[in-house]
Amino acid sequence: MPVQPKGAKDTIATIEFKKEYQDGLKDLNGFSHAYLIYYFHKVDEHKLRVVPFNDKSHTERGVFSTRTPMHPNSIGLSVVEIVSVTENLVTIKGVDVLDETPLLDIKPYIENFDKVEGETRSGWMKSSKEEVSQKRSDSRFV
Repeated sequence: MPVQPKGAKDTIATIEFKKEYQDGLKDLNGFSHAYLIYYFHKVDEHKLRVVPFNDKSHTERGVFSTRTPMHPNSIGLSVVEIVSVTENLVTIKGVDVLDETPLLDIKPYIENFDKVEGETRSGWMKSSKEEVSQKRSDSRFV
């Protein structure tokens, strides 16, 4: 499984909302991308220090400086492309989430709110876009 949405750029999935939430999907199809907020339901252990997948130095890092599923709150976040919204079904692309992962919420990506302008820093993370897109999960966080 890809460890970030960039590694799943061609992966298509469908989110099926309960019919009672269908009306809340109105107008979502006008957005190109959305944030998925979900629960890491397969994580049995939480850690405050981990060796992240993309850390070339294999250094133990504080969990809050990583995107590991081992966070104490077990909440995941992914940005995905919206392909279509039909009734209670949302088809997305670029998903790095296990099948049947409980979705807590979906929020539209809005460039004027979310795009970071100017210089940014990625701390210890030195992997290239290509390396990130090729990285796959292993057993360390299951």
